[in-house]
Parts: sequence; structure tokens; C-alpha cells
Amino acid sequence: MVPHSFNAKTVDIHRLSRHDRTRRLLSFYTITFTMRFSQQIAAIAATAASLASANSITFINQDATQRTIVFTPSAGLQRIDSLVIPGNSESKVDIPDYWIGNAYSVSEGKPDVPGMLAEFTFQGWQGLTYFDVSAIVNPNDHEGVKELYPLSEKDALQKVSISGCTLFPCPKAYYHPDDIQTVTTLETDFVCTLGNPPTTTVARDAEVELVARKFVLGKF
Repeated sequence: MVPHSFNAKTVDIHRLSRHDRTRRLLSFYTITFTMRFSQQIAAIAATAASLASANSITFINQDATQRTIVFTPSAGLQRIDSLVIPGNSESKVDIPDYWIGNAYSVSEGKPDVPGMLAEFTFQGWQGLTYFDVSAIVNPNDHEGVKELYPLSEKDALQKVSISGCTLFPCPKAYYHPDDIQTVTTLETDFVCTLGNPPTTTVARDAEVELVARKFVLGKF
């Protein structure tokens, strides 16, 4: 009779031949190595996924107009798919590391023509993020990109690192290539506002012709 304490599956390795002992040890170490290697690969993949989305832009649509955000990367850099944002909503886009490029807004029903540009360089010189709102391409766009600032300043009444304005023209945007308007920060998550909230009055075009007050008084 076999004692109850005896496990028929238990093998005394010392009673095995040298060949069997070697084979079993190799099998044990192979399984152990495979498990540890798989865990390391999973950890590396998780880290890579985290790094791939280390930068972001949250677009906030401030009125009822649906808008499409069009991204233009610098030559050779990763393309980012266009994004449709319904009116009075917001959407976050993950941006690749070291990405350089711009984004502009196209209102529903309007032609796809670049307007105010939200320009970015992520992980640029000295690891900083460089950003600005540029009116150089189309200073008459007063309904697209408005302001850029770090996400950490979203609820701040007075924002420190900010480019652009709620009303154009303004002194916080690029109008000429030699303007000094680019903002720098260590932040990597940003807000880009779009459109005109109900409390905002649209400013007149930057290139509108101005005349003397006598004309409105009929004294011409």
C-alpha cells in the first residue's frame, strides 16, 4: 500500500540520470527566463506607449460651430490625422515626441484654407517646448485658433505662458517674421482655444482701411 503522504508526481532529482537532470534543469531555466523576458518586454512596451503620448494639445471649441483641425508637420516628421470637433466641445490629441509643426482650424462649410496657426516645437533646444500663435499666413482669420497656453494654466485667471488672444488683432501673436513672440516652457500639455465664446466681440480685420472720424460725421 502506498502511504497517503507519498506524492506519485514527486521526483527525487538525485535518482535521475545525469542526462535527465540536465534536461530538467534546462527546462526550468528556460521557463524562468521566458517569463522574466516577457515581463521586461511588457514593461518596455508600457514605457514606450507612455513616451509616445508624452505631449498633448486639448482643443476647446468655444462656440456652436463645428471645426476641423488640420495638422501640418515639418518635413520628415510624423503626420497627425485631422480632427473634427463639434461645437461647444473639446478634444485632446496626443503629439509625438520631438514633433515640430502647426495646426489650424477650418469652420464647417468653409474652404480648407490655413488661418491663424498654432505653432509648436516639442522637446526642442534644451528640452523646452516652443509655441506661438501666428497670423503671418492669414491675419484675417478671427474664428479659428485663438489662444495657446499650458494645460496647467487652464483655470488661472491670469495666464503667464500664453500666446494669441480672444480678439484679433492683438500684440500677442506673430504678424511679421521678425516679431519676437514665441513662448518657451517646460510644459508638454497644452490648451488651444477655438472660435468666439458668446461674451466675445469679434475684432475688425487687421488690414481694414481706416479713415478720419469726419467721415462718420458726414464731413467729407
